Amino acid sequence: MNWYLDAFKNKYADFSGRARRTEYWTFILFHVLIIFLLAFLSGALSELQLGSIGAILLVIYVLASFIPALAITVRRLHDTGKSGWFYLLTLIPYIGSFILLIFTVQDSEPMQNKWGPNPKGPNTDEINEIGKPVEF
Repeated sequence: MNWYLDAFKNKYADFSGRARRTEYWTFILFHVLIIFLLAFLSGALSELQLGSIGAILLVIYVLASFIPALAITVRRLHDTGKSGWFYLLTLIPYIGSFILLIFTVQDSEPMQNKWGPNPKGPNTDEINEIGKPVEF
């Protein structure tokens, strides 16, 4: 939840730097959950003839979250060594979004790239540490 709130508080329109997979996917998880909840609320309120209130809340949220979602996606592309302009691939029907999904799932570039140092830092990949003996 902290990654989600951080995208709104500290990095609202920050298109520079890099974003780890954890930061990106945590934001996307909460973003999609909130959209689903607001859509459900809109549908439930439409039964009470108040559907326009729910729809207005959904539109306000989508408009308010558009820039943070775009910014975190651009930072995620930077982390994989791609330019933020690759986001425009989503304009290609069907395949563009699939290609963007593949780019966002890829691991970070291990070293510093032109958008900054690796946000994981050296030797902080938890998956690679599984099974290794713990030193006391």
